[in-house]
Amino acid sequence: MPRSEPARTPPPTPGGSAWTPPAGPAPNPPPAPPGWPASAYAGPPPPTTSGRSAGGYAGPPPTVPPPAGWRPPVHLQPPPPRPLPPQDMVGLDAAEQRAQRFTWGVGVVAGVVLVVLCCLLCSRVLF
Repeated sequence: MPRSEPARTPPPTPGGSAWTPPAGPAPNPPPAPPGWPASAYAGPPPPTTSGRSAGGYAGPPPTVPPPAGWRPPVHLQPPPPRPLPPQDMVGLDAAEQRAQRFTWGVGVVAGVVLVVLCCLLCSRVLF
């Protein structure tokens, strides 16, 4: 069997695509094996004079727009929203201050642990 040479691709261009379309007409497909029909696909059916293909999809049914100003009927009216309970501003401020102190405390503990670890690691390297 003869060996065919692989197709060569052009080198990539700066800032562009490496693929370039082939020049000239598209290549013909390979011939069908012996005993097979020449082509299994004969192309789209020819259009009919009515504009619809024979036995195919006829399209959606025609629609009639609703009259101007039409809206769907409303059966239930939701009740108005109820008032929210009053907020305890003094209690909210106190809870916020406790949360802030806790957050700062966790940060200080984490910082102290990191400083101690760095000192231990540095003392092992130096001595």
